Amino acid sequence: MNRTEKEAVIGNLHAKMAKAKAAILAEPRGLNVATVTELRRKCREAKVEYRIVKNSLAIRAAKGTDLEQLAGKFVGPTALVMSYDDVVAPAKILADFIKDRENFALRIAVVQGKVIDVKGIMALAKLPSLPELRSKIAGTIAQPASKLVRLLAAPGQQLAQVLGARREQLEKKAS
Repeated sequence: MNRTEKEAVIGNLHAKMAKAKAAILAEPRGLNVATVTELRRKCREAKVEYRIVKNSLAIRAAKGTDLEQLAGKFVGPTALVMSYDDVVAPAKILADFIKDRENFALRIAVVQGKVIDVKGIMALAKLPSLPELRSKIAGTIAQPASKLVRLLAAPGQQLAQVLGARREQLEKKAS
């Protein structure tokens, strides 16, 4: 790779690192192509970026971003997993991925500017994702309204039942 190509890679990676709300460094060792392809597919589905980075370029690209705090952790084979929207998604994907793999290790993460260790990443993976939180909030907001509708409809239903019973009574007397 010549100097201009390196500068282009650094510029592109710097822009992505600056936008990332969550970034996890991992150490992929001995993974076959099919396994990495499956991991990349899961990441793409969750709108998470998975890439193998060259450490020297990643260190230079991280300058001026939240990931600059991780400069000392760019050692050996390094996978960078970044999310630009949902901070829980990359942790969930990687926590699920490493369950049955010993040759893939998490190192450290930066989530919204804060450095998190491996235990923190695993704890983050247990949190509900952004869509799950949104649906829970919507359900909580809608719950009082639906209770109010049922409460307001109950007297009308009871009145209709009383009138129906009275009508049946009158029909029986008339017969």
